[in-house]
Amino acid sequence: MATSVEKLREALSGADFPADRDELVRQAERSEADSETIRALRAIPPTDYANLTEVERSVSFEQPQPAGEEARRRHSRHDKAGVAESEQETPTHPIVEELGENRGS
Repeated sequence: MATSVEKLREALSGADFPADRDELVRQAERSEADSETIRALRAIPPTDYANLTEVERSVSFEQPQPAGEEARRRHSRHDKAGVAESEQETPTHPIVEELGENRGS
């Protein structure tokens, strides 16, 4: 899980720009930001940031998914209801179709 824009803005509300990554991490620690926000700041490139917008472009944010989205995504991969993915028929490889099955030669 990653941080959110709101948490990042709160953590860096007292930051003086331009600032480099290490300064931003220290500011977040002084603001007692959560560990996910600090981890996200440590993961950004070690360069100077002119403003908060530049920092936001570099940080990886959480992507909230609607309830049940993961189940729908997994279900959409199955084309036969009630059959486990490992039990579904798979297409034959084109080389096997052309040359026949490899018999350990």
